[in-house]
Amino acid sequence: MPKTDDDAVHHRIAVLRAERGASRRDLAEAVGVHPQTIGYLERGEYSPSLVLALKIARYFDLPVEAVFSLDPLPTLSSEVYGRTAR
Repeated sequence: MPKTDDDAVHHRIAVLRAERGASRRDLAEAVGVHPQTIGYLERGEYSPSLVLALKIARYFDLPVEAVFSLDPLPTLSSEVYGRTAR
């Protein structure tokens, strides 16, 4: 069955990795997947299993809903500072 927009999982993986100075390889090793899997996740080509989503959230020490959502996530600047993108 083809993936639809309703099936999209939105995330902040790349932003969180950059914030923490972690490479795809660092994250992949910590959660037990191949670095390509992290790339697929970041590009929206793959949706994580529940177990993988929980492991990624644990890696960032955040609740899973702070990392993943079924709805588009607001930018961090708008969430933290109330600013909108220019």
